[in-house]
Amino acid sequence: MKFLFISCISFFVLAAIQRMAIAGPPNLVLIFCDDLGYGDLSCYGSNKNPTPAIDRLAKNGIRFTHFYSSSPVCTPSRASLMTGCYAQRIGMAEDFTGHWVLIPRSRRGLASQEITFAEALKGEGYATACIGKWHLGDQPEHLPTRHGFDRYFGIPYSNDMQNRGRGDPPLPLMDDEQVIEAPVDQKTLTNRYTEEVIKFIETHKDRPFFVYLPHTFPHLPLFATQPFVEKSENGLYGASVLEIDNSTDRIVKALERFGIAENTLVIFTSDNGSNGRNGGSNAPLSGSKGGTMEGGMRVPFIAQWPEKIPPGKTCDSLATMMDLMPTFLTQVRGTPWRSELPIDGKDIGDLLFAVPGSKTPHEAFYYYRRNQLQAVRSGNWKLHLDLKETYPRWSDNRLTGEGRSGKLINLAQDTQEAVDVAGEYPKVMDRLLKLAREAEKSLGAPQMPGEDQRKPKDIEKPVPQTLRRGAPRLNE
Repeated sequence: MKFLFISCISFFVLAAIQRMAIAGPPNLVLIFCDDLGYGDLSCYGSNKNPTPAIDRLAKNGIRFTHFYSSSPVCTPSRASLMTGCYAQRIGMAEDFTGHWVLIPRSRRGLASQEITFAEALKGEGYATACIGKWHLGDQPEHLPTRHGFDRYFGIPYSNDMQNRGRGDPPLPLMDDEQVIEAPVDQKTLTNRYTEEVIKFIETHKDRPFFVYLPHTFPHLPLFATQPFVEKSENGLYGASVLEIDNSTDRIVKALERFGIAENTLVIFTSDNGSNGRNGGSNAPLSGSKGGTMEGGMRVPFIAQWPEKIPPGKTCDSLATMMDLMPTFLTQVRGTPWRSELPIDGKDIGDLLFAVPGSKTPHEAFYYYRRNQLQAVRSGNWKLHLDLKETYPRWSDNRLTGEGRSGKLINLAQDTQEAVDVAGEYPKVMDRLLKLAREAEKSLGAPQMPGEDQRKPKDIEKPVPQTLRRGAPRLNE
């Protein structure tokens, strides 16, 4: 009997090891929306945008309620995702020409010395693709194909950047490093992105792959195909969300059809909060895109990985966009991954896999806007700093354009960030002020650079991406 018991145990252990060997390194599909708010999905409380496919991801995996982008605007948040760093550390907090984000023919982009998520995974034998909006530089040396992606298909910056007076070209759709359509038909983008993602997955289903899908929407201006416009009860905004949900459904079903869903981590999140216009929502949080209230930087985050993540879980611990790179690479290697350059992201594997008793690895989270530290969070405490002037002014006080007074918030009790409890907790104030000083020393402040910032170089004569004479169009 004892021999039989040991034999059975040995059989099951051997079978488990064999399954792991067959499965190989995990795949990653990272779906990254543009300006999707905390309250824009039905699994986060929306009653305007039914999102059954995304809800199923949450039901079959884990949903985070305190997940943060490192910035309330596009370029810096994407830089953080790709490098695991606050944008201030790598010189990507702004484009240094007075704009909040990179614009067509910006002189700067993601620096070549940075180690990106894609480059690190390529070193582990992964096939890599970026399908969607890049927004980390539109010059050839800044494109995804120069930062570790084998394949690129999408637009190089935001879909509203067609300002003729500024000299913007027609919005270009790029296939690797060539413009194939300008201006792109924006109504077709979500569907075309989805088709390209599924095509890439099918081509590389027999080896590990990383697909990064940064959607164009629901960034303004809004577009969607007619079937979703007709179904929407929330105008064009709702239609774009419905089409993204449909895209998610098609991608997950493709993974299942190819027999690789079990060993694929699918992540769904957003680059920052909604601007609150045209039907977008950050409820129940305060604030919006562009500002450092919770609604500007706390975003939806859902992850499904059948082999690793138990279904139906919710995580209330703090985690950030910067954590995804070190966390996934640690899973790929089987040992803690260490970057060659200093990064700010942490391994949140215990949170992701719902390990009982797991806690956030972050002592503090910093709310930066451009190069200005505006708030700091530790635990449930959030300190809005006393600022004589804010950047940009409209995001903090649209009526007067003035600075703002500091206040201490208990986020566990006050999601609207309305009640200042600084007078009741002087020790908490002292601790958070100390953390703020440490951040400004390391990452920088308006009056001084950070001690270890890495600056991207300027391009002397940037040239806009345009449809070249003689270049083949997509429909030819």
